[in-house]
Amino acid sequence: MTTAKPLRADAQRNRDALIAKAREVFAAGDFDLRFDDFAQLAGVGTGTLYRHFPTREALAEAVYREELTAMCDRTRDLRATLTADEALAAFLRGFVIHLHTHKGLARTLATLMVTRSGALAEGGQALGQAITDLLTAAVEDGSIRDDVGIGAVMMTLQGICSAFDHPGSQVDADGAVTLLLDGLRRRPA
Repeated sequence: MTTAKPLRADAQRNRDALIAKAREVFAAGDFDLRFDDFAQLAGVGTGTLYRHFPTREALAEAVYREELTAMCDRTRDLRATLTADEALAAFLRGFVIHLHTHKGLARTLATLMVTRSGALAEGGQALGQAITDLLTAAVEDGSIRDDVGIGAVMMTLQGICSAFDHPGSQVDADGAVTLLLDGLRRRPA
């Protein structure tokens, strides 16, 4: 496996500027922006844009990967500061908040990745692993049942993701997470 060689400092700054600007544009839901305009908004040349991200899809994937990495990295902080079941609840509620805060990125990914879902599949695996780690810790400390697995949790999240843009979806998504957490909790015998 060949590893990419690290970028020069100026190239890394340009790449970071493009991703930061794309994050802003996607969050604002500006779907009519020409791809070349990302370069001007980020303060770089169009050649720099295409060198780092040959397509709008590649740029959206880079933003998605960074967002997902940050979200999954959050599990370590949650596990260090909360009980296992509280960490799981905080992560799932944080997922709903993140989804609704970043509707533009979700919408962009949905429109761009109709035929190619490699980044989404990788992201789903990373998200699944993060949630599996939280579930395992909560099962081990006895706060949640051991007969419900990651599949049920991921199906709930997929349902939430598929309805993120409907009126009232954030309230309904939070309700779905509440139902899921109530169903996972171990009941006294």
